[in-house]
Amino acid sequence: MPEVIFVGPGGRLEGRYHHCDKPRAPIALILHPHPQHGGTMNNKVVYNLYYSFVNKGFSVLRFNFRGVGRSQGEFDNGMGELSDAASALDWMQTVNPSAPACWVAGFSFGAWIGMQLLMRRPEIEGFVSVAPPANMYDFSFLAPCPSSGIIVQGTDDDVVPESSVEKFVNKLKMQKNISIDYSLVKGANHFFKDHLEQLTKVVEGYLSTRLENPGVSRRKQSPAAAAAAANA
Repeated sequence: MPEVIFVGPGGRLEGRYHHCDKPRAPIALILHPHPQHGGTMNNKVVYNLYYSFVNKGFSVLRFNFRGVGRSQGEFDNGMGELSDAASALDWMQTVNPSAPACWVAGFSFGAWIGMQLLMRRPEIEGFVSVAPPANMYDFSFLAPCPSSGIIVQGTDDDVVPESSVEKFVNKLKMQKNISIDYSLVKGANHFFKDHLEQLTKVVEGYLSTRLENPGVSRRKQSPAAAAAAANA
């Protein structure tokens, strides 16, 4: 798990990167919770998400947003952090130019950033969103949501109530041509204390299903876009 330093829009960013030895491995970017509430790339949920993707044959990067750990810069209320995530994805794509697929995963604040990145980067074909803070942030930008993914929520979360996440999920499920899985971890609080093993099983199970059925990935292209892709 080598330490890496790459250039972000606000200065150097610190990360941990696993490179899969398999040729043309897919890539995944993991995003941590709120920097002003103790969130770092070493958060236990982030750490477990990282290894879930490693175990499924991905090259994986987790990193500290600006102002966290050895990453330069200052907290920027989400805008700068979104730019940091875009730079991290750029770095991964430079290291893995032949990657056939790209995923993003995030926990809490990181889930909010990850879903915004999903809207801006059409190459992202799958997402894992853990405890997305639907009670704190506006997710209406997901209209339409471009790719399929899974949302995982603890039933005993006292930071992000399960009811707010369920409402968010139901809105996403109304959209056509994508598939949104929703998994509840019974008894888990916001940080999945004593329930990290269950979280890992859910995520790895979903990744296995998606890797076996790569067609369940993203919103269907228009005929014109499909023709352009075929001729590219």
